[in-house]
Amino acid sequence: MTVLFDFDGVVVDTEGQYSRFWDKVGKEKLGLEQFGSHIKGRTLPNILNTYFKDFDKEEIAQLKAELEDFEKNMSYDYIPGVVDFMNSLKALNVATAIVTSSGRAKMDYVLSKLIELRGLIDIVLTGEDFSRSKPDPECFLKAMTMLGGSPDSTIIFEDSLNGLTAAKASGAYVIGLSTSYPASQIAPNCHKIIPNFENFDLTSHL
Repeated sequence: MTVLFDFDGVVVDTEGQYSRFWDKVGKEKLGLEQFGSHIKGRTLPNILNTYFKDFDKEEIAQLKAELEDFEKNMSYDYIPGVVDFMNSLKALNVATAIVTSSGRAKMDYVLSKLIELRGLIDIVLTGEDFSRSKPDPECFLKAMTMLGGSPDSTIIFEDSLNGLTAAKASGAYVIGLSTSYPASQIAPNCHKIIPNFENFDLTSHL
């Protein structure tokens, strides 16, 4: 068995913070409301190439700097129960990966703070490790290959609409977390839905 985790909204409770950041950016720079919900799960290059392609280099550099500063001042609280669940997988020698659209620099910073997480996950894939952003399934398929897994033996935990679309397209078993969207909204791309990992028993959800 192989288990893949998205990061924001699945391992750490950060999606609300990102939504506020990107909603503000969308309103001020693009004139768009609720911009954060549209880009959840996408890599930064994909966001910039899709929505900011007409901005000049200085504007892009400023936006990147604002995001980097924001990420260094975010709180990275664990989703309830996720550490215990990861420990249980490690005890069973289950191959695991974090597959996130976040950049490598952000993840290196976070993992320097959440030191225990490094010992619970086999590999971490970031936005630089795949060429196509979620909702394309490339990132999950690559993680499966690296861990020696396959879609029919892989479980993916996701929360965003783009991420869940990618997870379902990969052919894996998908468990959605209702941390960023209501259960009713994510249901079409999930086999099961959970609010968090508290008292979570994987075998009872298969």
